[in-house]
Amino acid sequence: MTDGPFLIPVLGDQLDPDLAALRHIDKAHSIVLMMEVADETTYVRHHKAKIAFILSAMRHHADRLRALGWTVDYVALDDPANSGSFSGEVARAIDRHKPAAIHVTEAGEWRVRAMLESWELRFDLPVTIHEDDRFLCTHAEFDSWAAARKQLRMEFFYRDMRRKTGLLLTEDGQPEGGQWNYDADNRKPPPARDLLMPRPIRFQPDAVTQDVLAMVATRFADHIGSLDHFQFAVTHEEAMRQQRHFLDEALSRFGDYQDAMLTGEPFLWHSILSPYINAGLLDPLALCRAVEQRYRAGKVPLNAAEGFIRQIIGWREYVRGIYWHEGPDYAQRNALRATRALPGFYWTGDTDMHCLSQAIGQTIDHAYAHHIQRLMITGNFALLAGVDPHQVHIWYLEVYADAYEWVELPNTLGMSQFADGGLLGSKPYASSGAYINRMSNYCGSCRYDVKQRVGRDACPFNALYWDFLARNQRKLASNPRMALPYRNWDKMLEDDRTAIREQAARFLDSLD
Repeated sequence: MTDGPFLIPVLGDQLDPDLAALRHIDKAHSIVLMMEVADETTYVRHHKAKIAFILSAMRHHADRLRALGWTVDYVALDDPANSGSFSGEVARAIDRHKPAAIHVTEAGEWRVRAMLESWELRFDLPVTIHEDDRFLCTHAEFDSWAAARKQLRMEFFYRDMRRKTGLLLTEDGQPEGGQWNYDADNRKPPPARDLLMPRPIRFQPDAVTQDVLAMVATRFADHIGSLDHFQFAVTHEEAMRQQRHFLDEALSRFGDYQDAMLTGEPFLWHSILSPYINAGLLDPLALCRAVEQRYRAGKVPLNAAEGFIRQIIGWREYVRGIYWHEGPDYAQRNALRATRALPGFYWTGDTDMHCLSQAIGQTIDHAYAHHIQRLMITGNFALLAGVDPHQVHIWYLEVYADAYEWVELPNTLGMSQFADGGLLGSKPYASSGAYINRMSNYCGSCRYDVKQRVGRDACPFNALYWDFLARNQRKLASNPRMALPYRNWDKMLEDDRTAIREQAARFLDSLD
């Protein structure tokens, strides 16, 4: 062991100056290592705008750390000496700085965790891996919670997180309004187009971001996505501006319309904050307390405040817990034995199904779609069509700016594709075109008729829905939450069931 400095690698989703590995280390005797590496941009083929956002945010964060007094060794992607991997860059940094030890905050993915755990033996240096305390629930706490339950339902975990934080609780520890969950009030169909609908702030790229955009456009020209609409915040200050904008302009109606979808309106009343939370630019608990404060000041209704807080301290924390609890093999689960290849239009948006064209088109443009577009449009279609869930997982990981495996994988395999057999969700999130018609205005602009099950103009979701139930009946019919749709299927005339399944078969053949 030398008397050299501490080396502190900071990863691209750890853009927080209060990071665990930084908090108790002497700045004067430490060097922060930040690395843009090819492995992390291409282990899946990430959306161009996602790559640009992360790299620009990293470069700006390095400047923030320097302003706070840290020495930062920054390796750019286009550095000719760049080895292309985290371990390779740590090795080069060790040669440059001769550190006494390495301190790092735990990685968010199994793949990178294994890499960090190999460093002590590989480099013959002490390596301290600090737990990532930007989350409310530790791995040990989640494992303890899970061990005491037969079913790992988010609702009960969420209530524990409410109690732990005190968010939206009365003085005697009861939920505000007498209910824990106001989801039933958050399912309103879209209103008529509102000329006063809020728009997220468009952040104009500065010189740093322009350099990144130019590099990404050249180096990743064959990746999905457009850079023409790039508008992400890339600093903590910009992310805070978008947070305040959401709280002031959109939160009050977020609850009512969080599930709604409108043609040509990708953002509606959503916060557009998840990329910044997941990258470390925003503090999720501080955001939730700001939402609670707006409710207590009478500025937003309870269903809006509760609905938003549930997504952060409930669902976000819960899926992270599931990811680490279930282990790296979770990604390979395929309970429904789905094997179809993901259709090519997922990379182009070129389909005459208007709902899919809208959801995929905005994904290509903005690296963004809100949760119902992901769950009930792109996810629902893949589920009904029997697409290989691992391919669906890789696509979601590639295309969304907020997608890191710990948050994306359980959402995709568990909630969207039911590939874990019901560990995460109590039933498959499968629906016909009726749900899409109820929660959007998409069907009015589609060449297909959402009211028809069979025929040339029938909405493909309708036949696919019933075909999905039929081919998975042995696996799903015993699920109590599927009893009603199976009763309705059994009540149909045999000729009608045959026609529906033939309609679905023709459509699925056309995908191949």
